[in-house]
Amino acid sequence: MSAMNSKPISASAIEKHVYKVFPNDMNAHNTVFGGMIMAKCDRLALVVAERHSAHVCVTASVDSIHFRAPAKGNDTLLFSLSLNRSWGSSMEIGARVEAENSYTGDTRHILSAFFTFVALDENDNPVDVPKAIPETEEQKRRYENAEIRREGRLKTREQLVRAEDKS
Repeated sequence: MSAMNSKPISASAIEKHVYKVFPNDMNAHNTVFGGMIMAKCDRLALVVAERHSAHVCVTASVDSIHFRAPAKGNDTLLFSLSLNRSWGSSMEIGARVEAENSYTGDTRHILSAFFTFVALDENDNPVDVPKAIPETEEQKRRYENAEIRREGRLKTREQLVRAEDKS
């Protein structure tokens, strides 16, 4: 594999992007609106995908969004996103969001999600992206787990197509 056709995962990662929560970010339950967090994750995942691929990218799917705990007023959100793996024209980006108490520095993990992006050429056709090179043990674990998630996504899609063909 040539260096031209591969990139280290760290080259496109975003670590602890800061977003301060304000009253307009709150829902009726007085916690941070989950849709706002999801939208920020999607935008930041796009940055990771475009940094890795050097192409315009589009969201193909979002799965395994897990809200683990609420964020509250006065929290600071810390977004960390990283490419997990790439295949042909698609890439899986993992997102982790923490809520930080700005006064004590205490953090809690509030969200995990996985986004699939596809890179496009100037004619909006899928284009191959560089292979991802995991560098750390954590990146290697996420790289391997990404393949398991991809197999699940493809199997689900195949089952749905067969079910639609029967109806």
